[in-house]
Amino acid sequence: MESFEKLKIPKEKRVFQQDNDPKHTSKKATQWFEDNDIQVLVWPAQSPNLNPIEHLWVYLKKRLQHYPTPSKGVHELWERVKKEWNGITAETCQKLIKSIPKRIRAVIKAKGGHTEY
Repeated sequence: MESFEKLKIPKEKRVFQQDNDPKHTSKKATQWFEDNDIQVLVWPAQSPNLNPIEHLWVYLKKRLQHYPTPSKGVHELWERVKKEWNGITAETCQKLIKSIPKRIRAVIKAKGGHTEY
């Protein structure tokens, strides 16, 4: 709810995308969405090929691999993650979003099976 409010998304335009993991589709979670008038996007379960955030995590992990030495602990790792996350450009995000139609076609062609993504 904080994100919707921070982004000033009106109630009638609030749509939530989730991966249909059982904990996200429980009766309690489903009731919470209904009670808060939030439309949940119909989405195939466990479909990382179609979810841009999954590819953003891959991008972030690749950026972290560019460091010459492993982090010396959780605090240093967290600082690196923050630095790299904040360095992700809008163009990178847009590129991932624009790739969704191509990804959907690949999933359909593979009949829901493995794709190059």
